Amino acid sequence: MAKSKTAFFCQSCGYESPKWLGKCPSCNTWNTFVEELVTKEEAAQPLHKWKNTENIPQKIETISGAEQPRIILPDMELNRVLGGGMVPGSVVLIGGEPGIGKSTLLLQNAIATHSLKVLYVSGEESETQVKMRAERMPGFQNIDKTSCYILTETGTHNLFKQIDLVCPDWVIIDSIQTLETPAIESSAGSISQVKQCTAELIRYAKQTGVPVFLIGHINKDGLIAGPKVLEHMVDTVLQFEGDRHMSYRIVRTLKNRFGSASELGIYEMTGQGLREISNPSEVLISQTSDQLPGVAIGCMLEGNRPLLIEIQSLVSPAVYGTPQRTCTGFDGKRLNMLLAVLEKRGGFRLGQQDVFLNIAGGIRVEDPAIDLAVCMSVISSFDDINIGHDVCFAAEIGLGGELRAVNRAEQRIAEAQKLGFKHIYISKNQNKTISPTTGSLKVHALGKLDEVISDLYG
Repeated sequence: MAKSKTAFFCQSCGYESPKWLGKCPSCNTWNTFVEELVTKEEAAQPLHKWKNTENIPQKIETISGAEQPRIILPDMELNRVLGGGMVPGSVVLIGGEPGIGKSTLLLQNAIATHSLKVLYVSGEESETQVKMRAERMPGFQNIDKTSCYILTETGTHNLFKQIDLVCPDWVIIDSIQTLETPAIESSAGSISQVKQCTAELIRYAKQTGVPVFLIGHINKDGLIAGPKVLEHMVDTVLQFEGDRHMSYRIVRTLKNRFGSASELGIYEMTGQGLREISNPSEVLISQTSDQLPGVAIGCMLEGNRPLLIEIQSLVSPAVYGTPQRTCTGFDGKRLNMLLAVLEKRGGFRLGQQDVFLNIAGGIRVEDPAIDLAVCMSVISSFDDINIGHDVCFAAEIGLGGELRAVNRAEQRIAEAQKLGFKHIYISKNQNKTISPTTGSLKVHALGKLDEVISDLYG
């Protein structure tokens, strides 16, 4: 018999303590320790036949450096956020709110991947319920009946038995919080169970070269439930974002050992599943003919993808003593800095004005290249003057009111031209090789914020 013991785990970060603590010494949160029954594994008795391999040290020059070919999925947006496709033996964790579309995304790819044998393991739904969801997807009618297997199981012991029988090329776990291993006596979803089950799946993926996708729940703070070490253990962490009451969804890369950690993919939720948005700029910009004050178009860069987004501002006199500064999708501290620059360098009296800023489409922006677009949007709302619908901006603003250069300006200009814009404002400190005219697009290279205001409004 294995020796049983109890331990206290922080529900926020997974820190383990032999006794209860009021404050977690790792993440400094209060009242998060919960007692769990754990069991020490008896001397390493292999539960599965793929655990019997032994590793020996090798000189680094003798290790094969040939890059393994990636597994290309039919979903180009998912390939993008993974860095070009699935890496054999990788473990990917995808989290998001309930009902956002995590299971739909992976099931949709599972039934559309005809060249791979996929094992979809569901611990939350029955086989019938999974098939009912699959029948609504457009690729179900042409599916190879032997390519996608459905298993409803929560125990890892039987799970690995079925994996040995099926020998899949790709495994999907929905969800990791529903799995439990006989090596741990605590209930499914506990810190120790999630950590142990993930460790077993990682060991399986690394020794067999089969990629594994894990669907994870999130807690009330929007973070992936379970120990924080879970995100350190896996190779890639994807975050599924969006409002369940709206149709658009965003898959964002939070961590990627095999590619860029700043990519995103955009989808539209339909009755038949998730539809890829190949040109997200057309979605993020309102297709209205009316020109409204307070609306400006900025060109941001997310990973290697240039995106044109719509910035909406509303400036109105403060009713109460302290003006409000409210942002959606933008850093509030950076907005306060830009407002201070407008007041100091531009002469706009915004100290007694409420300022509301919104990034249309539900996207979150961290690229400083939209600083100029934010300022022009605020000025447009403050003076109640429209900005032309064929004008966009791509420049960072310094504390002196100067326009600073941004990276990959050529890609931003090319994206603006593709979408039919006539004018783009950038910093004069950009690469001197940028042509002042690119097709029908005129490039305005200026040095200061007040020069942009004068050139735009006269």
